[in-house]
Amino acid sequence: MTVSAEAYLAVVTETIGRVAAEQRRNVADAADLIAAALRADGVVHAFGTGHSEALAMEIAGRAGGLVPTNRIALRDLVLVGGDPADVLGPKLERDPAVAHRLYELAPIRPQDVFVLASNSGVNGAMVEFASIVKERGHGLVAITSAQHSGRMTSRHPSGRKLADFADVVLDNGAPYGDATLPLPGGGAVGAVSSITAALLAQQIVTEVVARLVAAGERPPVYLSANITGGDEHNAELEARYAGRIRRGS
Repeated sequence: MTVSAEAYLAVVTETIGRVAAEQRRNVADAADLIAAALRADGVVHAFGTGHSEALAMEIAGRAGGLVPTNRIALRDLVLVGGDPADVLGPKLERDPAVAHRLYELAPIRPQDVFVLASNSGVNGAMVEFASIVKERGHGLVAITSAQHSGRMTSRHPSGRKLADFADVVLDNGAPYGDATLPLPGGGAVGAVSSITAALLAQQIVTEVVARLVAAGERPPVYLSANITGGDEHNAELEARYAGRIRRGS
């Protein structure tokens, strides 16, 4: 396989089509879980580390997305918890203890639901966070790579992985190592997990809104802040969830 923009496009196009077809039922199940939580006055909390944080940004606080959403991030330890900035580092996501601190710092209520994203699904903080979420009785949707996670040993003391805790698991279709185009001297280029995770996130949100509309409800959806009336529309909806959703971090 050649290394080129055209070759990457071909791989991405094939992967998107495959993920969309294979995950249709799981997308519907995730939407059912989230719609039920919203009807119970719940909020959707999204958490991802590394590049999987992009998935959380697709879920929480963007135009066309649901207003009752909150993004959890490792930097909350600093921005909300007051820890020194040097606590942040590339291996922080491997520390299970971090999960307890993040959960305590988040504005969580019993009826809330979670969407957690990790391509590998094996790092300690993410696995521990999933464990806490289920111990507290929340619904949990996981987005991960079945192939990558299946070839990894868990970095969590329990030996379990993110998918082991989820009510609904969505496979982002990424290969082991994420990158798709092999290089002549070894390695590969052209990662796909961010693209397919964004696809799944937007499909889930769309299906949640479809369920609310079908039930005769007005879905709480953001307008772009960069169109006329967007700020006013969004502020009115955000006020309903004051203290429960964070923006700007």
